Amino acid sequence: MATPKPRVKVPEQANAGEVITIRTLINHDMESGQRISADGSPVPRRIINRFVCEFNGQTVFACDLEPAVAANPYFEFNARVAESGTFRFTWIDDDGSVYSSEQRIEVH
Repeated sequence: MATPKPRVKVPEQANAGEVITIRTLINHDMESGQRISADGSPVPRRIINRFVCEFNGQTVFACDLEPAVAANPYFEFNARVAESGTFRFTWIDDDGSVYSSEQRIEVH
């Protein structure tokens, strides 16, 4: 599997109090751990098990993922922005790997 690459889409600017739509995607195989390889051995579980979105240090969206989630998890959600700041997105893998991305928004 290639190294997971997070992709996020956040508007560059918004009006104070506006509700914006945020979209995230990370390329990840999301192996459930229930398959058997060609040689008969179990394929180890490897999933993104936690996703968190923070704005200026405060959590605005978070969820736990389970093995039934499809490959390349995609999230779309809304957030109300009152001030300029930075969104930080974090994906946590079963093996302890952490993938993150940041996106700034200017609020007028």
